[in-house]
Amino acid sequence: MPLTRDEDIAELLASTRTIALVGASDRPDRPSYGVMKYLQDHGYRVFPVNPQITGEHVHGEYVWRELAQIGEPIDMVDIFRRPIAAGEAVDEAIASGAKSVWLQIGVINHEAAARAEAAGLKVVMDRCPKIEIPRLRLPRISP
Repeated sequence: MPLTRDEDIAELLASTRTIALVGASDRPDRPSYGVMKYLQDHGYRVFPVNPQITGEHVHGEYVWRELAQIGEPIDMVDIFRRPIAAGEAVDEAIASGAKSVWLQIGVINHEAAARAEAAGLKVVMDRCPKIEIPRLRLPRISP
């Protein structure tokens, strides 16, 4: 079951330090662009992942083709993909050793969520951390 209680979501966000943002965009009009900047400003280290813009930089961070290339421990994988494509990102998150997956607003894939949970990952679905952090009044994280 994806996390729904405020306490559980707050605990997940408080324990997270590194986030891989799958579906990151270099276009300011895209939601993932603003969410990435917000998360960075809130103290998280964010690794953008998007095979279409690999090698570019978004908000000062190198854009990776896939999670497996990052080479650093990832706490959370934040997924900005269509629901049908979210399953592949979840499978990569499981393979990479991530601790949690966060499926953005409108990204609902119950099968992928069940796979993540079966692998021991925490799951948040159909929410946005840029909305949840201020709603829960969470402080900026410290490294």
